[in-house]
Amino acid sequence: MDRTRLPGGTRATGRRGAALSTDALPLAKEQARRIADAFLPAQRFGNRRDYYYSRGKLGSDPLYPGVLAALAPAHGALLDIGCGLGLLAHVLRQAGHRQPYLGVDIDADKIARAQRAGTRAALADARFACLDASATLPAHQGSVALLDVLQYLPAHAQTGLLQAAAARVAPGGRLVIRTTLADNSGRDRTTRITDMLAHLVGWMGTRPRHYPDAASVRAPLEAAGLHLQMRPLYGNTPFNNWLVSAERPALA
Repeated sequence: MDRTRLPGGTRATGRRGAALSTDALPLAKEQARRIADAFLPAQRFGNRRDYYYSRGKLGSDPLYPGVLAALAPAHGALLDIGCGLGLLAHVLRQAGHRQPYLGVDIDADKIARAQRAGTRAALADARFACLDASATLPAHQGSVALLDVLQYLPAHAQTGLLQAAAARVAPGGRLVIRTTLADNSGRDRTTRITDMLAHLVGWMGTRPRHYPDAASVRAPLEAAGLHLQMRPLYGNTPFNNWLVSAERPALA
């Protein structure tokens, strides 16, 4: 078995001759297109930004298949913190997952667009709400997703959000995180530059504040009683993305 060293000194094991970072593939092009159709403008010549963004992201980023696999053993409601356009809700429903879904994001305009696309796609039992997750989270018990959010918060707020998210994971539930981990690698630097550009062009309303390392993610989750696995989720992208799956053991 080949081994890949993880940030923080732990190790992950992969298939011989296959890097862990390529284990997860993005959605098939037709799957991505079907989801993106919900983001088409009502008018023929309307703004297609969300359509092309959704189709491109779903068809190139291994994030959503990776998250589906991490959530698969868990049941119960899902809280998606920093949901953006709500793509995870669409992916879940396309894959046949029917658990109640609540997506929250600080960007009111994205939430409005997520609501429109969710209505157009007839997403059952899926809701979206605008709130600042670094200040408060809704009451929830089940599983939690926290995807590409942490770097937009200062270090102390990251710890608080991780603690609050962990407190909402029910026995048998999971907290699934996708984040860049600070390790001063080429991928790390590429991710930082891309995130800053996304802010400068207006796609991300908040600039990156602090990139966590593996230890700062691991510590509050283990203190909350969650059992962690961390693995690369680069796929064919140049970014330093990692998937953290943290499970609360089921009650005996």
